[in-house]
Amino acid sequence: MSPGIAVTDDGPISSNAHQGEPLARNDDSPGDTQPVGDETLTIDDELIARARIHARQVEIDVEWERLEWAVSSRAKRRAGACRWNREREVATIVLSRRAYRVYDWETFAEVVRHELVHAWEFQHFGESGHGERFRRMASSLEAPRHCPSFTEPRYRLRCQNQGCEWEASRHRASKPVTTPECYRCGSCGADYEVEHTDSGRTWSCSSGYGGVKAALGDRW
Repeated sequence: MSPGIAVTDDGPISSNAHQGEPLARNDDSPGDTQPVGDETLTIDDELIARARIHARQVEIDVEWERLEWAVSSRAKRRAGACRWNREREVATIVLSRRAYRVYDWETFAEVVRHELVHAWEFQHFGESGHGERFRRMASSLEAPRHCPSFTEPRYRLRCQNQGCEWEASRHRASKPVTTPECYRCGSCGADYEVEHTDSGRTWSCSSGYGGVKAALGDRW
């Protein structure tokens, strides 16, 4: 078997490197609203209120005065993110409006706890990832180490070794999707194939990718 780069599943959801998701509180669009007496409560208000209440019930050493909350109106894959402002030493948890609509509350609460662990790491260590320290804290809070995507991926990668159950998802045509012959299964190191989820068509090399894309045309 020729050498190749092992492919792992989608990377971290939250880290200090994740910049650029627009915040709904600065968004001109008001989002869904529902009347409450003489006032109007938006879905974003409800989302943040429930998240804050739940967060206060979590046994984690987070400094609340150094934690801010926001809503992303455009996030399509990540249910949450945590940003760290080094100058202010403030963490901001950004939660997805779309994920709040899709998930039941129990699942969304897990996202809140996941992002709280990132905030805790940022506040105490100045950095955050999904390493062993994160895993231990997340496990103690019954929070997932990686939050699931809440949109259907465009591509699925599956190992061709019958004894291996490895698979990964991709939302864009990255190199592991377009040139799978240059990469290997992230578990056993075997070759893998890529599936275009909408059509079910598969390929295992760059020429196969080009052929499927051309054959699907507008359906791509």
